[in-house]
Amino acid sequence: MNSNVQIPQGEHTILVEMTVKEALSLTGVKFHNDRELEHRAVMKVKQSLEERLLSKTE
Repeated sequence: MNSNVQIPQGEHTILVEMTVKEALSLTGVKFHNDRELEHRAVMKVKQSLEERLLSKTE
């Protein structure tokens, strides 16, 4: 199996501002009183990636 995947700008960094709870939810910690927490954290990461990738292609 070939696992060589090339990602443009793959070594560059992005900044994602999130709460400690949001970051913990991405590690697998479950917050039963706020089931949308992980979803919001994932959306913040996706948005940051989109901003980074789109800003470099314009």
